[in-house]
Order: sequence, then structure tokens, then C-alpha cells
Amino acid sequence: MKLADLRRLAIRKQARIHFRIANGMECVVDEHGVARVPELKGIPDFNLEQELASAQQFLLDPVVPVDPKKPANPRALARQELAALTDASPSTAAADHEEE
Repeated sequence: MKLADLRRLAIRKQARIHFRIANGMECVVDEHGVARVPELKGIPDFNLEQELASAQQFLLDPVVPVDPKKPANPRALARQELAALTDASPSTAAADHEEE
């Protein structure tokens, strides 16, 4: 699983994906596919792709609720569960890009 896979999933699911990086900070991939480290105040001394490779726990936070009467709760996922979501429909995502 690569950062590009998380970005596509966040866009497709309209969700924010959170994961912790080694220095205690958190990376958030937003619903637009942008990866941010909100606590970062300067030039990073880490590589997000490498930090993602070592991350084991993720939080999937839906931005748009499925049911307007019932707010969506964030869902904690293990690495394997999130990898399964990113692999769930790669052909559909590829087909969407080909039509554009």
C-alpha cells in the first residue's frame, strides 16, 4: 500500500484517513487526496511514504454522512483492513480516469 493508494481511497470514499508517524505526529489524507501533517512547523526530516510503510493503525473518518439523520463515526482499521479497501475496486477507479 502506497500513499497514492490512500489518496485515491480518501477521494473515492470522501473520507479523511489518519495515521501516526514515528515522531508522534499524525498525518491526515483528506477527502481531496492531500496528505498533511498539521503539527509540522518546518522542513520535515521524514518521508511520508516510509512512515506509511511502518504504520499499523489507521482511522477512516467519513466527511459526508451516508444517512443525513445519523452522523458517521470514525472507524479504526488495521493495516490489512485498509489495504483490502484500497484493493477492493481498482478497476473501477481506473475506468473512471479513462472516461475523463
